[in-house]
Amino acid sequence: MHKLDLLIFDLDGTLIESKWDIATAVNLTLVDVGLPRRSQEEIFSFVGDGIKRLLRLAVGQENQPRYEEALQIFRGHYLAHCLDRTRFYPGVETVLNHFAHKLKAVATNKSLEYTTRILQGLGAHHFAYVVGGDDGYGLKPEPGMFLKILDELKVAKERAVLIGDSTNDINGGHNAGIKVCAVGYGMGNREKMAACGPDWFIEKPEALIELFA
Repeated sequence: MHKLDLLIFDLDGTLIESKWDIATAVNLTLVDVGLPRRSQEEIFSFVGDGIKRLLRLAVGQENQPRYEEALQIFRGHYLAHCLDRTRFYPGVETVLNHFAHKLKAVATNKSLEYTTRILQGLGAHHFAYVVGGDDGYGLKPEPGMFLKILDELKVAKERAVLIGDSTNDINGGHNAGIKVCAVGYGMGNREKMAACGPDWFIEKPEALIELFA
């Protein structure tokens, strides 16, 4: 088992199943700005690089003049609906409770405002530190938010692991010099994640209990 002091989790697709509420907010936004709704699967494929990129893709290249309006409208819809169906993935709470004696943090490209609302609804007490995509440390795969967490919590790189479901997570963790565990149950592309060379690859959250001490 790999001994560590800190588990850093991605949020969407790793800790939480949030795609349904994101899709709802996107389509409500598109209707409000007079654009056609998109299929849920199409919206799911846009998730992973932050809300701004998500909305740029949802609005479409030909409708970019509507982007700023859409971004403002989306905020209200997502804050109103971000806990409708969003939950921790099965097994996540078991893992968080098992590692209650370890430091745990969240590093997400999602805005801190949305992240805070969701974690307050599901269990913010589990996490010693949370960094969002608008905190000024760059977006994954940049290493800034991971380095900030390590610095704030005074943990050496070799005593931390990042758990995530995307190439941004894997590459970001490697860029920060920390070990990475990829998860196969989230929204990420399995082949692309494997090609990035994560240190571990798991199929369910509970597998973390067998890997780390």
